[in-house]
Amino acid sequence: MKAVILVSGGMDSLVTTAIAIDQGYEPAAMHINYGQRTWQKELESFRSICRHFGIRESLEVDAPFLSRIGGSSL
Repeated sequence: MKAVILVSGGMDSLVTTAIAIDQGYEPAAMHINYGQRTWQKELESFRSICRHFGIRESLEVDAPFLSRIGGSSL
């Protein structure tokens, strides 16, 4: 069974991906760049997580419009 996992690139994403795999799911990973200050490092970490777990399906989405509704300084 597949599971779509939203992966920011942080520790929570790493653990969530590991748990999904451990529970028998085949992960498809998605990363959303919403214009955060650390977007380059997060994207690099996302790609690293995908490589580490051998994730075959991944999607990188640019959605800068999301910054208009959140105002996060991350």
